[in-house]
Amino acid sequence: MTIAVPMLDLARQHRALAADLLPRWQALLEAGQFIGGAEVERLEREVAAYLGARHAVAMNSGTDALLLALRAAGVGAGDEVITTPFSFVATASTIVHAGARPVFADIDPQTFNLSPASVARAVTARTKAIVPVHLFGQPADMPALLDIARGCGAVVIEDCAQSFGATLDGRQTGTFGLAGAFSFYPTKNLAACGDGGIVVTDSDDFAERVRRLANHGVGAPQEYRVCGFNSRLDALQAAALRVKLARVDAWNAARRAVAARYAELLRGLPVVTPHIAPGRTHVFHQHTVLLPQRDRVAQALREAGIGHAIFYPRPLYRQPALAAYAPPQPLPVVEDVCGRCLSLPVFPELEGQEIEAVAAALARALTG
Repeated sequence: MTIAVPMLDLARQHRALAADLLPRWQALLEAGQFIGGAEVERLEREVAAYLGARHAVAMNSGTDALLLALRAAGVGAGDEVITTPFSFVATASTIVHAGARPVFADIDPQTFNLSPASVARAVTARTKAIVPVHLFGQPADMPALLDIARGCGAVVIEDCAQSFGATLDGRQTGTFGLAGAFSFYPTKNLAACGDGGIVVTDSDDFAERVRRLANHGVGAPQEYRVCGFNSRLDALQAAALRVKLARVDAWNAARRAVAARYAELLRGLPVVTPHIAPGRTHVFHQHTVLLPQRDRVAQALREAGIGHAIFYPRPLYRQPALAAYAPPQPLPVVEDVCGRCLSLPVFPELEGQEIEAVAAALARALTG
């Protein structure tokens, strides 16, 4: 008997957390502490310690984390920033909002992360920064990208929106470049019950610039040194994130177990399951496969009540907002991947019978 399977079910997670989460929120409501304060400061210290970074600066979204990191790095008008076209729009739109020009490089056909060879070809005298995305929870090739950045004098800002807890050779994403920008959007591996983000860095000066930008540019009381933003994390979200941080390793392990079960069940079918590069700990924010006749398969899954999504159906340079930044020629790997990718349900609370139902429905769609 076919069962319906959701792409994601956040209610399952929050039911299990209620006994820990609600008393913390009640205490904050009674104290009237809503913006910043001790709860946010504790979260910053705990995230920095978890990731192995010197500083963490919390703010209101992962998008602002990217934007403020770029601004704090001095990215602005006349600069070019090399990044991936296979990502959420914020990866590139924040570059535009910083005043710079996004330059799109192609992706690796196995990991879907930035191709270092393509990045090297995209470098010009105006390259100010490189923004790799640790896509779907797998670290990008940071040693190769850092070598390129050193060679051209660029800074590296890591987009870690999908990679909290992922490691490369035992080192956490977000700690390789000048800074890492994380999202706490409700669907993320470490997620708020609303929105939130954080920037991590080992630079004292950089952390101070980010912190100032996130709070209206304030220096001393009633002194505003730069024109900043209102990008502060609220205490209720910090409390939720602290509860969840203690569980994120177990949740990421559960995601890997789901992926391993999919690999078993889908073996022998005409589907390319996720490749994990050597030295990587993948945290499977998404479980993305490559399929023939993707749109037909997606329709069959929809009719069977199986949750799925397409991340991402077209390269960012084919989005109307970013068409002005399209490369001279389409990038062949990303064009191919965008036409064949499909993401299957992967979340810690997914049950064994649900995983089997997804695999069975996919098998029927591929062979029927």
